[in-house]
Amino acid sequence: MTDAATIARVLARIDEHLPRHRAALESLIRIPSVSAGGFAPSEVRRSAEAVATMLAGAGLHNVRLLEVGDSHPYVAAEWLGAAGAPTVLFYAHHDVQPPGHRERWSADPFEPVERNGRLYGRGSADDKGGAVMHAAAIDGWLGATGKLPCNVKVLIEGEEEIGCGHLRAFLDRYAAELRADVIVLADAGNWAVGRPALTYMLRGLTDLAVRVRALRAPQHSGMFGGALPDPVLALSKMLATLVDDRGAIAVPGLADDVRPPSAAERARLAALALDESAFRRSAGVIGDAQLVGDPAHSLFERLWMQPAISIIGLDAHPIAGSSNQVLAEAAARVSLRLAPGQDPQRCQQRLADHLRAVTPWGLTVEITPGADSAPAWVCEPGGPAFAAAEAALSAAFGVAPVYMGVGGSIPFVGPFAAAFGAPALLIGPGDPGSRIHSEDESVHLGDWQRHCRGEALLLAELAARLSSDPAREVFAGHGDVRC
Repeated sequence: MTDAATIARVLARIDEHLPRHRAALESLIRIPSVSAGGFAPSEVRRSAEAVATMLAGAGLHNVRLLEVGDSHPYVAAEWLGAAGAPTVLFYAHHDVQPPGHRERWSADPFEPVERNGRLYGRGSADDKGGAVMHAAAIDGWLGATGKLPCNVKVLIEGEEEIGCGHLRAFLDRYAAELRADVIVLADAGNWAVGRPALTYMLRGLTDLAVRVRALRAPQHSGMFGGALPDPVLALSKMLATLVDDRGAIAVPGLADDVRPPSAAERARLAALALDESAFRRSAGVIGDAQLVGDPAHSLFERLWMQPAISIIGLDAHPIAGSSNQVLAEAAARVSLRLAPGQDPQRCQQRLADHLRAVTPWGLTVEITPGADSAPAWVCEPGGPAFAAAEAALSAAFGVAPVYMGVGGSIPFVGPFAAAFGAPALLIGPGDPGSRIHSEDESVHLGDWQRHCRGEALLLAELAARLSSDPAREVFAGHGDVRC
């Protein structure tokens, strides 16, 4: 057990060096490391190199860039000087989403700006803030004491925002190097500003592209309109069949394999205060727009434990520059979030079969399955790892964390947790107002500092609780701790 005086020195160093850590975060935000197609891969590499420099500066060893095929670079590092102690794998990602509509940002998305205690910029919360959290906690220990209470490995991914397309190949090649007793992922968020959370549930993800073709070339809408089939109207009719009038999924069989919440899950959901008006405000719902979905399921069930369909891309002709034409074709990208228990490939196939079945007017339809899919992930809270996280976050924030689900997906979590037989602790500095993936993304600087301190405390708690856990079998510096 680490003594209180040592903990105080570690936390004091984090606080003293916080301006340096913030400067590192701001430097990373300035690198437009968008991993999506159509953006410069060189910027993702530049971001990886900057992260590697940061981790080396924190005192980690064997800092290196890892790649599989044509993947964007991952950054790996380690400190393995705690003989017999548990091993912790810290995860985050350094790639970011595209900026979206730049004119809707209050400032340049890649130039960090502080306003009202929040730092604005793409990646501030998702997930460069998480990457720097790891570095700050490690630097606190190594700078103050010269050692860490646990063995630590760090992996900062470079293609999380595009679905971790090389994850299986990466795991096959590098799993032995990254094996750990517990995984700590700084890619989730807080329940609210000042109230931390432990995320134990993620939805899965799959997608497809659908293209409807009617003509060899666009035709004059005055001369041919009224007789020629309009592929944009056809596609609109098809997409409208995906949900019913309530906004609940209407694809036959798609929700058949959704498992109902367990008694423990229902109890955790019931313990959460449901304020629909606050949810509407945080989501930016306009006017009298209604929330959608099957009202038989609570709001949290719909967000975390039920599938959801979103149209995330449409191709026709932009309004700017449009003319009087019946277009030749139209296309959409359909994203499907998956509930616990659902198989991504089977759900993708049912979605594709439905779209083919409802294609009107004999038009040609082409469906391209998305390359990357991941099932939902659930880790039942309990055991020494979750107890350690609860104690650390409670001490850092002065209030106990909320146990919650998240409707998003982190494809890394399930395969690595399964490969290691290790629990995964999902935390992060974001909050409902962070607007991740949207314009004016931001992180609350006070919560970010508390998480830097919380991760330092977590290392001490994990060292104490996992080292004394009789179920943990230590071998070659590693252990096997199951959820």
